[in-house]
Amino acid sequence: MKARVLNFLVTLVIVCLAAWSAWVLYERYIQNPWTRDSQVRANIVGIAPRVSGPIIHVAVHDNQQVKVGDLLFEIDPTDFTAQLNVSAGEVLNSEATLKQRQQDLDRQSALYKTHVVAEQDFQNAQDNFSAAQAQLVSAKANLELARLNLTYTKVFAPVNGYVTNMNTSEGTYVTAGQQLIALVDASSFWIAAYFKETQVPHIQIGQKANLALMGSKQSFQGVVRSIGWGIYVQDGSGSDATGLLPSISQTVDWVRLPQRFPVRIEPSGVPPVPLRIGQTVSVALTSEVDQAETPSHKSVVQP
Repeated sequence: MKARVLNFLVTLVIVCLAAWSAWVLYERYIQNPWTRDSQVRANIVGIAPRVSGPIIHVAVHDNQQVKVGDLLFEIDPTDFTAQLNVSAGEVLNSEATLKQRQQDLDRQSALYKTHVVAEQDFQNAQDNFSAAQAQLVSAKANLELARLNLTYTKVFAPVNGYVTNMNTSEGTYVTAGQQLIALVDASSFWIAAYFKETQVPHIQIGQKANLALMGSKQSFQGVVRSIGWGIYVQDGSGSDATGLLPSISQTVDWVRLPQRFPVRIEPSGVPPVPLRIGQTVSVALTSEVDQAETPSHKSVVQP
């Protein structure tokens, strides 16, 4: 009898300890959220030429690191140089015409004051002079546009970053406005961590996080910068604008799972390996919150 009671008590204690442990772990999971559903993100700058023409020189190669102002590629400037010369000639012609109209106006003004010519002739001279002025302004604008188009034949890197997925060679005809190269902005890396809606109320701006890249044993630090205010509604009840929101797929289709919202985390420490878009990251938020931290766009220090 005593053995049964002892066994019952031992079993009861074990069950209570297991329940207590499960409750503690659940509270810790809720109060200090963590997730493995996180990825590295960065801004992608689409490089598109502002003028059309064949490429005569490619100055970079795929996956190359570039700095602001580095030459990416050059378009054949022959046509644009010719157009610049034509526009310069039009300016000279317009200046000569304006000078002639000024001389005509001066003569007509003197004759009109002495009542030698009719008022209509004087007004015609004034109109011709105004038209010549307008023509010169237009010619100068065309010259400036031709000069700009010539400078646009050389395309430079607008940010520090990495050339990615480049499939361009000399001789390729490019069209103005058509994106040709993807440039990963090196100063814009962040972590997109997806937390359940039951965890979101316990996440704060400025909350610190421990980040671990898949395949790396070393962790680094991060700070919560913002929490997503919406996700894509897949049942079709939303407006067209919901297509601009992030789409997050459910892990299991036949179970009603909590929705997950993206939390933007900015790395504040040095990552053990260079960050690349799409890397898998484990994120564990701590209870420490730095109220002095404000959203910024500091560059991530790459090892």
